[in-house]
Amino acid sequence: MVGAMKRLRRDQIRPRNWSNVELAAVAREFSGAVINVSGWLDEDKIGKHYRDYFTQASEYCISNFCGEHGATGRPEEIFIDLEGDIPDALRRRFQVAFNHTVLEHVYDIHRAVANICALSDDTVILVTPFLQQVHYADGSYGDYWRPTPMCLEKMLAENGFQVVYQAANDNPWHIVYVLTIAMRDPRAHASIPRRRLTEKVGETHFVN
Repeated sequence: MVGAMKRLRRDQIRPRNWSNVELAAVAREFSGAVINVSGWLDEDKIGKHYRDYFTQASEYCISNFCGEHGATGRPEEIFIDLEGDIPDALRRRFQVAFNHTVLEHVYDIHRAVANICALSDDTVILVTPFLQQVHYADGSYGDYWRPTPMCLEKMLAENGFQVVYQAANDNPWHIVYVLTIAMRDPRAHASIPRRRLTEKVGETHFVN
């Protein structure tokens, strides 16, 4: 009985751990330039950096915006406002545009997705919360969205990207993330698994 009442270990249900495993499984497949969009310190929250995941990347960059968890002042940092204009020099400059749990904090989410897509000539990788408590910092960033898989697929398609892989850590115990991989040419990168998220994400939280 005592064992039945124990919660699962944190590393089994913590969404960041799950998304890190998912990302690590595909990141090594990309050999071009990679940008972690609004990546702050690039930390994966388990002692590594996302730069370490993209082991074959020819170049790795981090962009940030102002405010808390924003610009760090490092010389290699790129300043990008996801609700502003992407400089022409950055358009389609990267093979992969990677963005982890940022879109919920950008009010103009359609513009933000369009700008992330504009950075990539090949692949966009998004990690977004589906079920999570509201979290924001006054005067820095808000908290506005929990996009569904269907929403993400449609917004990416509007910007010329087709979803080739989508997964969620659906569970009744903790926060639920969705990881989405989309490509301009879905025939590219045959080694990336193909999967569309057709099940009803979040259902385990609400069924009796």
